[in-house]
Amino acid sequence: MESSPFKEDVLKGKVALLTGGGSGIGFEVATQFGKHGASIAIMGRRRQALDAAVSSLASLDIPAIGFEGDVRKLEDARRVVESTFQHYGQIDILVNAAAVMDIDSVGTFTMCHEALKYLKKGGPGRKSSSGGLILNISATLHYTASWYQIHVSAAKAAVDATTRNLALEWGTDYDIRVNGIAPGPIGDTPGMSKLAPEEITSKAKDYMPLYKLGEKWDIAMAAVYLASDAGKYVNGSTLPVDGGLWLSRPRHLPKDAVKELSRVVEKKSRSAPVGLPKSKL
Repeated sequence: MESSPFKEDVLKGKVALLTGGGSGIGFEVATQFGKHGASIAIMGRRRQALDAAVSSLASLDIPAIGFEGDVRKLEDARRVVESTFQHYGQIDILVNAAAVMDIDSVGTFTMCHEALKYLKKGGPGRKSSSGGLILNISATLHYTASWYQIHVSAAKAAVDATTRNLALEWGTDYDIRVNGIAPGPIGDTPGMSKLAPEEITSKAKDYMPLYKLGEKWDIAMAAVYLASDAGKYVNGSTLPVDGGLWLSRPRHLPKDAVKELSRVVEKKSRSAPVGLPKSKL
C-alpha cells in the first residue's frame, strides 16, 4: 500500500459519520480519515460487520463507534446522527457510502437532512466558524449507459443531482460544502466481484486509459483531499476517480494498425485531384 501524501494530522479534531462504512470503499475511507486524525462513527445494517469494523479501527488507535440502522428509515437516521453528536460533541463530515437504489437516493437525502443542523455554520458543537462537509459516493455508470445497471445508474444520477443542488442551497445558506466521488472499477470490492469476473477484468484493462484497476486507497485519498483544507473551495463537484475510463471506448484496432491506415488514407488524399468537378449544367 502506498503512503499517504497528506500530513497525518490533516483531519485532526474532525468527526466523520459514514454510512456504509463497515466494509468496502466506505471502510477504507473511514480508515484513512482515522489515520489522518479524525474520529469515526459508522452506520450500517449488519451488527457483525459494524463490530468488526470498529474493532479494526480501534486496533489502529482510531476513535471509532458503530451504530446499527437503516438510512432509509427517518427514525434510524435521526437516532444515529444524534447519537454521534452525543458521543463526540460535534459532527464535521458526513459520508454517504451506502449503496442500493433506495438507499442511494432516498437514504442519501435522509442522512443529509438529519445531519444539517450539526453541519451548518453556527450549529451545535461546531468549533469552526465555517460549515461542515457532505461527501456522497457516486459512480460513473450514468454518464452514458451501462448494461444491466439501470437501478444503480438511476440511483447515482439522483445522488449527483442531490449533491449539486445541496451545494448550491446549503453552500449559500449554511456554508456547507457538498461534493461527491465517482469511483471507477475498484479491485477487491463486491461490485467488481459481481459485475466483472477476473477473465473479463483482464480484457477490460486493454482499453482502460491507465491500464489497471483502481484501489480502495485511491478513493480514500480523494476523500481526504476533499475533507481537508486543501479542498476548502471545492463545492458542488463530483470527482471521477476511475483512471479516465468513463471517457474511453474499446479499441477496434490496435494503435499501430490505426497509424498504418492513416498513412494510406493520407497518401490517397495527396494524390487525389484538387477542387470539385465543374457542373455540366
